[in-house]
Amino acid sequence: MESIPKTNTVLFPLTILIFFLSTSSSAPLQYQNLVLNPLSSNTHTLSWPESDSLLPESTVHDPNAASTTTLQLRHLDSLSLDKTPEQLFHLRLQRDALRVKALTSLAAVGNGSRAAGTVDGFSSSIISGLSQGSGEYFTRIGVGTPPKYVYMVLDTGSDVIWIQCAPCRKCYSQVDPVFDPTKSRSFVGISCGSPLCRKLDSQGCNSRDRCLYQVSYGDGSFTVGEFSTETLTFRGEKVGRVALGCGHDNEGLFVGAAGLLGLGRGKLSFPLQTGRQFNRKFSYCLVDRSASSRPSSIVFGDAAVSRTARFTPLLVNPKLDTFYYVELLGISVGGVRVTGITASLFKLDSIGNGGVIIDSGTSVTRLTRPAYVALRNAFRAGTSSLKRAPEFSLFDTCYDLSGKAEVKVPTVVLHFGGADVSLPATNYLIPVDTDGSFCFAFAGTTRGLSIVGNIQQQGFRVVYDLAGSRIGFAPRGC
Repeated sequence: MESIPKTNTVLFPLTILIFFLSTSSSAPLQYQNLVLNPLSSNTHTLSWPESDSLLPESTVHDPNAASTTTLQLRHLDSLSLDKTPEQLFHLRLQRDALRVKALTSLAAVGNGSRAAGTVDGFSSSIISGLSQGSGEYFTRIGVGTPPKYVYMVLDTGSDVIWIQCAPCRKCYSQVDPVFDPTKSRSFVGISCGSPLCRKLDSQGCNSRDRCLYQVSYGDGSFTVGEFSTETLTFRGEKVGRVALGCGHDNEGLFVGAAGLLGLGRGKLSFPLQTGRQFNRKFSYCLVDRSASSRPSSIVFGDAAVSRTARFTPLLVNPKLDTFYYVELLGISVGGVRVTGITASLFKLDSIGNGGVIIDSGTSVTRLTRPAYVALRNAFRAGTSSLKRAPEFSLFDTCYDLSGKAEVKVPTVVLHFGGADVSLPATNYLIPVDTDGSFCFAFAGTTRGLSIVGNIQQQGFRVVYDLAGSRIGFAPRGC
């Protein structure tokens, strides 16, 4: 009988010792500082000089690529339509939700001309579309001969290039005059029997044997018109015979820009059409969504590939060629891999379901629901000292940081196949009003497709090397 108490006396402290060793051996979470800048109520006048003599030379390009140039960047606050920062942010999230619905629906269903001579590369600048109430970014390029400069949405999630054209049966409001094809010497209509016409997913033919196109977007926006070829100009570099839609009936949420420059992987996208000219390579650096003067650019050609980029292979979806699929293996918070987030949650299967895409037109990164819940819970555990705030729109993890100038937040790292991408704090804890409310800028989705959005991409030079079938991320690449 005496041996029983003796045994218990030995085992109890041993259990305590094991528990102590297991808990004390774990390393503390890693944190980084977040300087707090609530949504700004300041407005800025839109300025985009088109004279080469006014533009500084970029520091991110290969010095041997003499023909690669860049333009100054300005935030489109002048197109805010007198809306408050909170109204603009709400509009952005509304359109973002519609876009995500469209992309996931498209993924579920599944669904080259060149100018004379070649150039090593060319570039244009990009601009944040926050003031538009949208998640897209914009560039300014010349269309036609002589070139008429207009703002164009950049979109890696679509292929067809299009622009609003006169005569306009129904067009939305844009900053620049509507493009008039009759005043361009390089505009050429495409015949119904042309191979280019047959590449369209939705095509038609008018009484003059001209090819007609139609593109519809999940948010209800659409464009309809004549399919044609035209010359595009990027700060002096001309790209001829680019197939694009000349839209005479355009409706939806594209207010401000004149059209869309499709940068997807499909056969009619700008990179695929003109791949021989710039070796199927381009990169961009998305300006901070609230900044008005940070330099930024989109670069085409060999100079687009940053030497500091970390690359992950591009995956192929057998039923859909538009999107840029990558392999996401896991996510770390505070330097610790989040339990429950595994590669299997993001797997692109053999028939094209699931997967993860990189998209410039989606703002907030969407993760399949189990992965998001695990990430959110890990982040909440690392921010228990911060004052919580009510949910905001699609964000369920928000904080009241009013009165503070700076806080510490746990680090967040996305682990892609072959590339670990450490996010700046401003890329995942973002202001949602002018009063000091900040929210964790990820969201869950019940659909199979996960999307890495432009909030998480900002500040990186994102390299699309289609020739090498890879995507790269260069930190501080702007």
